[in-house]
Amino acid sequence: MAKAILNTDFHFDGQKSLYKGKVRDVYDIRDKYMVMVVSDRISAFDVVLPKGIPYKGQVLNQIASKFLDATADICPNWKIASPDPMVTVGYKCETFPVEMIVRAYLTGSSWRDYKAGARSICGIPLPEGMKEHQRFEKPIVTPTTKAEIGAHDQNISKEEIIAQGLVSREDYEKLEEYALKLFQRGTEMAAERGLILVDTKYEFGKKDGEIYLIDEIHTPDSSRYFYADGYEERFVRGEQQRQLSKEFVREWLMEHRFQGKSGQQVPEMTDEFVASVSDRYIELYEKITGEKFVKDDNGIDPLERIEANVKNILARL
Repeated sequence: MAKAILNTDFHFDGQKSLYKGKVRDVYDIRDKYMVMVVSDRISAFDVVLPKGIPYKGQVLNQIASKFLDATADICPNWKIASPDPMVTVGYKCETFPVEMIVRAYLTGSSWRDYKAGARSICGIPLPEGMKEHQRFEKPIVTPTTKAEIGAHDQNISKEEIIAQGLVSREDYEKLEEYALKLFQRGTEMAAERGLILVDTKYEFGKKDGEIYLIDEIHTPDSSRYFYADGYEERFVRGEQQRQLSKEFVREWLMEHRFQGKSGQQVPEMTDEFVASVSDRYIELYEKITGEKFVKDDNGIDPLERIEANVKNILARL
């Protein structure tokens, strides 16, 4: 299996800074452009796991690039080009300090909270008697604050965001409008592939006074998908849904008593487990896009390839 790309440390002309997120290495070029290298790192419970997943970065970058292009009519986005399978280059925006989570089903962390007794999410009331994986009457927006590496994102309500001055009311309402429209487009595209878009997150920024969609969109790291076939039958029987997301990684970690809490140790990630996660990401790519995944194994060192491709496009900007 190919070696996973865990870190980059390039030095591009005009480079102002390098920010390393949980998965992405982001280079600021002349305070005008961003070079986002999607590594093969994988995170769960806001913890970066010790081993990377080969081809994961390529999968995430190519899915995000496809959906950025497919939603550009709804909302301006930051992408200029994707010059490498693991890279997107785009405009630098002033990032809003919240993430817009859209949920259409009670599942994942929202179900865990509900099962523990919570009857509202981010100020949105939930009815009694709901079941795991139940569809909401309509999608809901449940924002979170953006956390630093190693910290957990925190749920927050619309009114708290506005009261704390994190986002103005006018901007927040636009973010919410964009998020729901993007989710609707993603839902329609997923349905064409026999999938249900269950929940996802969007990040936004501002450039020249205009709101832009930034970062990734509708990838398995930012979204959860169910297979549409059999959803109703499984729900009625109270069975787990067949899904395409990295929830299976979270479930594996929980089975090994890890949820990112203080004092817990990340379980050993065997080569077999790493290979299985890589296969799942490739499966997800092919299912979501309807395209065959082409592994970028052409004999060229991937770091050298990335550097050359990025330098080539930056010279043209």
